[in-house]
Amino acid sequence: MVAPDPATPDPAALEPVAPEAAVLAADPSVRTFRIATLVMVAALAVAPWAGIYPVFLMKALCFALFACAFNLLIGYAGLLSFGHAMFFGTAGYISAHAAKVWGFPPELAILAGTAACTLLGAVVGVLAIRRQGIYFAMITLAIAQMIFFFYLQAPFTGGEDGIQSVPRGRMFGFLDLTQVMVMYYVVLAIFVAGFLFIRRVIHSPFGQVLKAIRENEPRAISLGYDADRYKLIAFVLSAALSGVAGATKAIVFQLASLTDVQWQMSGEVVLMTLLGGMGTVFGPVVGAFTIISLEHYLADRGQWVTVITGAIFVVCVLAFRRGIVGELAAWWARRRG
Repeated sequence: MVAPDPATPDPAALEPVAPEAAVLAADPSVRTFRIATLVMVAALAVAPWAGIYPVFLMKALCFALFACAFNLLIGYAGLLSFGHAMFFGTAGYISAHAAKVWGFPPELAILAGTAACTLLGAVVGVLAIRRQGIYFAMITLAIAQMIFFFYLQAPFTGGEDGIQSVPRGRMFGFLDLTQVMVMYYVVLAIFVAGFLFIRRVIHSPFGQVLKAIRENEPRAISLGYDADRYKLIAFVLSAALSGVAGATKAIVFQLASLTDVQWQMSGEVVLMTLLGGMGTVFGPVVGAFTIISLEHYLADRGQWVTVITGAIFVVCVLAFRRGIVGELAAWWARRRG
């Protein structure tokens, strides 16, 4: 028997290695996400031409981005915040004030609101992140109430009247946002960019560590990960993306008011996330569109819309424990398996 020549390379080693992009492209979950994303974007692109009110769609897209940002925190970091409205409302006030008083163009006004929320998220995160469970939730709620009363009393916010008649202006000097359809496609582009960014964060090494901390924090710490630092970064990212949603909404409706910073808004985004499916990529989008649709089409019911929404939520929680998208994903997995 002849021994192989050590200088001769193993034929198996000469086989080409598939690049990472090709491996990802072959992953069924990646293909499914890409197809679902294309379908979603295509549907949203043609929705105004199908007779759906563009302003309603813009409101739903802003809340969908807000819910996706909140889902990044609760669904993947395991942190329940009862005060996320402070970021949504803060961005609205800062962007509205920047556009109306300082004369900022819309892109800089949105960036100003986002930057303010990033800074606020870092401060609140440092104070709250070392606590867990209900203690973390109560700290965020308490700080959010402090922020609410600050905006109620601050001179630049207009008190209960809010900041009204915010100019939309021209984005980048040539996109006239006073045109409804131009404004709609700008909002759609902002939503898609935020949605894809969140998805990238979730599936990055950083996102995998977040999931490990959510599942078993002591074990993640024993492996050498600084859990508090990872959770703080997730909190700041969630705050910043919530700020993008709130700032965009203020430009769309030309208004920043106390409604967006009240504790009820924090509860509403929790409802959207749980209804659509916590810890899923598309769940918050479905939940946001469901809640906004109910509020829009049942507006003539007055206060009963809250009762109807609550009843539907109870039914969905009992029937769909994982949320709408979570249950659909589980059904699809069983069907394929």
